[in-house]
Formats: sequence, C-alpha cells, structure tokens
Amino acid sequence: MKHDIMVTRSSMPPLEEYIEKIQPLWESHWLTNMGKYHQEFEEQLKEYLGTSYLSLMVNGHMSLELALQAMNFPEGGEVITTPFTFISTTHAIIRNRLVPVFCDIKLEDYTIDEAKIEALITEKTVAILPVHVYGNICEVEKIEEIAEKYNLKVIYDAAHAFGEKKDAIGVGNFGDASVFSFHATKVFHTIEGGAVTFSDPKLYKRLYDLKNFGIHSEEVIAQVGANAKMNEFSAAMGLCNLPYIGRNIEERKKRVEYYKEQLSSIEGLVLPRLEKENIEYSYGYFAVLFCPEILGEGMRDRIYEELHKIQVYARKYFYPITSDAACFRNKYKKDALENARYAGENILVLPLYPELPYEVIDEICSVIEKNCGKMK
Repeated sequence: MKHDIMVTRSSMPPLEEYIEKIQPLWESHWLTNMGKYHQEFEEQLKEYLGTSYLSLMVNGHMSLELALQAMNFPEGGEVITTPFTFISTTHAIIRNRLVPVFCDIKLEDYTIDEAKIEALITEKTVAILPVHVYGNICEVEKIEEIAEKYNLKVIYDAAHAFGEKKDAIGVGNFGDASVFSFHATKVFHTIEGGAVTFSDPKLYKRLYDLKNFGIHSEEVIAQVGANAKMNEFSAAMGLCNLPYIGRNIEERKKRVEYYKEQLSSIEGLVLPRLEKENIEYSYGYFAVLFCPEILGEGMRDRIYEELHKIQVYARKYFYPITSDAACFRNKYKKDALENARYAGENILVLPLYPELPYEVIDEICSVIEKNCGKMK
C-alpha cells in the first residue's frame, strides 16, 4: 500500500470552484453571523432534503444538543435512546441534564429495537432519540405510534442518513426533529457543520436564539444562548459540495456492490443489508460483522490488526458502545444490551469513499479471505 487508507476520505469540490466561491469574502469581510452563503445554503439544503424548516449549526453535536434544549424538557427527564451510536448522541442528552435510558438494538439493521421501547417508558420519560445507523432508517412509523400513545417527542440522530428517503419522503421529515452532521468524514460535508430539520415553525426561532446567544437586536438579549452558528467558509464548502452529492453517492454504491461481490462467499460474515426497495440509501458505511460463532472469538480484532499492517485503517464503529464508555464508570454495565454489545464487539467498518481504488478493495478482501477462510 503506497498511502495510508483511512476508513473514509473527505469529498472535495474542484479547488477553483471553492476559490471562486470564497473570493467575495475578501471583499465583504462578512465571515459569519448568518451571512449571504449561510442563507443561500440553508435554502438549498431545505430543497435537497425536502424539509419545511432547517437551521444550520456549527457541527452535528451542537445541532443535537440545541435541538434537545429547544424542546424545553424538565431537568431529569428520561430519554430512551440507543447505545449503538457515536458518543455524541449520549453526551447531548446528559449535557442537557436529561437521563439516557438505553434500549437494545436489532441485529438485522443495528437500529433501536422498537419492540423494546414501551417497556422502558416511565412517568419521567420525555422523548425517544433513535439513530439511523449505517444508513439503515429506523422503523419510524412504529416509533411514531409509541410516541403518540405516550405523548413523547421524537428526535432522530440522522448523521448516518444524509440524503436518504423512505417511501420517497426525505429522512429529515420524521419525528419532531432530525439532526444531521456535516463533519468532514461524512457523505456530505461542510468541513465542520450540522443542521436540524423540523416541521414546527416555532422551533426555528428557538434554535436561532440558542445558536446566537439569545440576541434579538443590538440592545436586546432575550434569553441565554450558545454560539453555534455556521460560518461562511463552511457554508461555501457546502454550496460547492452539494452539486456533486449524487455522483458521490453513486460511486459509493458501486464500491459497496464490489465489496459484496468479493466477500459474499465467505462464511461467517454478515454484510450490510442495503436492499429495501422503498429506501434510497446514501451508502455512507460498509460495516461487516464477523460472527464469532463461526469464525471464532476475536476475529474482528484480528482483521483490524492485519489491515493495519498494510496501512488500512478500518474502524470499530461502535466500540465500546456508549453505555460502556469509561466516563460512565460502569453505571450501565448491568443494562440488558446484549445485541448492542455483540455488535460492538464484532463489527468492523471498512474503508469507503468515492475515489477508493478497486485494487485497494481487492487487498482488503484478500486479507479477510486469508484469515476467515471458510467459503459458503
């Protein structure tokens, strides 16, 4: 391997396009505070995602943290969520002085097990925070039924599902709010950035206040807020990247299909199931589960180390699961999260990005085949 192969690589627009886009900033000197590009990008994103309302943020984490804060939940309220996600999801709950209640996942798609949600609801429950994992969209209709039955809010972490649709409906339309991350590693990025989509127009004003110090005018600060505004350079990157998103998703899809052709005959591998006809996928991740029952304990870690030897840096998403993070000091160790822990201990996310050379995929698959051996 001539170069390090990371699990992903940021998609970049042609340099000259970005330079042309940001050149006016040297004339206006308007670099932040909801400038021209911020407003333009917000409108284009709403159109692309097919959502009524959208608020741009500095990153995905602040998008989630402020979306939760905007709901005005009482301190100590319980939020039912999944432990099989990036730690940001859990931190956003706790930093709002809310209590995460962890629900196990389904092994067929790694999303929250909606059949186990009701048993976790108490008089303190205020919301459900599911996560669309690896581009697998949660069972949104069933979750909505539960939320309506118990008068709960639903906030989706959609960081893995940008641009996806279910039954021709953009993923950002489900629940009371959906949150996206535009981090440099995502299918679509603005270097750093994020957004909240929602249908209640009242939420736009609340989010605006929260991300801009609660400032209403030069002399009026109406409430306590944070600073979570997207700057003009990030908005410009988003405007330059958006025209290429369709092509990039198509290139990702081709590489997902190539991986599957190479690996489908190896016994003990569970490959991504991205084949539902009513779902439009963005192909952000290629997550492989190495079944310990067939391949033996520790095969995932073995493949991880073998790939490192050839400078391929796959990732253990998500290990440990968030409930078992060191910062919680074993507080949730006894929670019944068998599926989530099983997935966390045995899944490896392989490199995937639009320009990933097919010969690199061949090398990765060769390492897996040599170590896993058995053919179906």
